[in-house]
Amino acid sequence: MARDDIMAAKSDEDTVDATLRILLANTLGIDAARVARFDTGTELFGALPEFDSMAVAQLLTAMEERLGILIEDDDLEAEDLMTYGRLVAFAHRKALGAV
Repeated sequence: MARDDIMAAKSDEDTVDATLRILLANTLGIDAARVARFDTGTELFGALPEFDSMAVAQLLTAMEERLGILIEDDDLEAEDLMTYGRLVAFAHRKALGAV
């Protein structure tokens, strides 16, 4: 992979990450600064009271709209919602393919 390709891929990953953080803050109704502190190990579903099944449905719909992806029922595993790292990896797979 050429240097420009690597830089573009990193930029795309950063864009997906930033978009996902905005969507989480908006969907869950929590402070953007709190979401900005999420790391790969931050627990989500089952740990954040705001992240219930209704919020999951809203988040997935928002992800489809903002990232231009289609999320089929069999695309998503429950584990993909457990931590921020798993969720962002899922978003990267869907939006960017295997990165």
